[in-house]
Amino acid sequence: MEQKIYDAYCDILNQELLTALGCTEPIAIAYAGAKARQILGALPDSVLVEGSGNIIKNTKSVVVPGILFGNPDKLLQVLCDIRPQDKPLITEFAKSGKVKVVPADTDKIFYIGVTVRHGSESAKVVIEDQHTNITLIRKNDKDLLKKAEQADKDFDEKYSLLSVKDIIDFADNADLTPVKAALENQITLNSVISEEGLKNNWGVGIGRILAANGDVESRAIASAAAGSDARMSGCELPVVIVSGSGNQGMTASLPVITYAKELNSTHDLLLRALAVSDLMTIHQKTGIGKLSAYCGAVSAGVGAACGIAYLKGGRYEAIAHTAVNALAISSGIVCDGAKASCAGKIATAIYSGLLGYKMYLAGHEFVSGEGIVTKGVDNTIANVGRLARQGMKETDKEIIKIMTE
Repeated sequence: MEQKIYDAYCDILNQELLTALGCTEPIAIAYAGAKARQILGALPDSVLVEGSGNIIKNTKSVVVPGILFGNPDKLLQVLCDIRPQDKPLITEFAKSGKVKVVPADTDKIFYIGVTVRHGSESAKVVIEDQHTNITLIRKNDKDLLKKAEQADKDFDEKYSLLSVKDIIDFADNADLTPVKAALENQITLNSVISEEGLKNNWGVGIGRILAANGDVESRAIASAAAGSDARMSGCELPVVIVSGSGNQGMTASLPVITYAKELNSTHDLLLRALAVSDLMTIHQKTGIGKLSAYCGAVSAGVGAACGIAYLKGGRYEAIAHTAVNALAISSGIVCDGAKASCAGKIATAIYSGLLGYKMYLAGHEFVSGEGIVTKGVDNTIANVGRLARQGMKETDKEIIKIMTE
């Protein structure tokens, strides 16, 4: 494969497969809050959190371990160093009435602003577009950091190189050394939280319900659902995310890991299948955006099914048909925020992905002209991006209204 594409795919995987403790939108707020407190230099008398609609949607119902008390140098692991003795202080501060949350006056999909005050001193931190992208740091009336708003051309160019054909070429032929640590971390951390979700009573127990069936398909679906059961309910275990989402990171990886164990696949093959799943997920999400009304679990469920098809020897034809079939089945599941029911949506998305693969094996497929399906898998993926980014704008607004009335 071309060196440019190889370098881009390695960069994408290393940029996307990040470790996060807690649901990523609340954790991004915690990161902004911890940074603002660091700049202020004191425990605030008051905190104002401004969030765009999608930020409010994805923080309203999910449980996370804390805010303001973390270490901003740890980015999305900002809360990993919180000590047991700090937790009563966090609870007391949360109940003090010092924190106010308001909708941000912005058209941006992803916007977080945290302003903290202590006496006459103040500090403000703004995050935009991505979970750790601080665009403003202000102490009192002085800007310590202010980024000009501009498109990241290198970011756009790298992601525009994603295609199903090249993803498979990368998985088949690439030296995975530059991304091996990220993939190994994904296996280790996501497996641990999945096991926790299967072992103990988290959320509504979707994973445990499915695991009782015993067959490999049920166990594969259960593995991801159980991780979400735990994570959405405040489990203090880190995960490796994909496309800015822990649920998507678990959905893209855990079913592939389960099938690799069942098939006695080599470790190298597992890593390559995970690369397929992760990159297929990211390829779909590139057109959709980090946050939207379109449930990201659908993209990751498709990615997981493509990774499983790869494990079983499927290559371009199998993976392309799996993706198109699955997208025809499950596109349209809405995102109404991070919460316990995400585990059920994950289960549905993975099942749809596997059904798309089974259709291919049986010689059946959805064809161009049937709904959003068009000729060429990458073109169908582009249609999904258009549907989610443009077509579901008003849906997103209505979901937010329903959730906040």
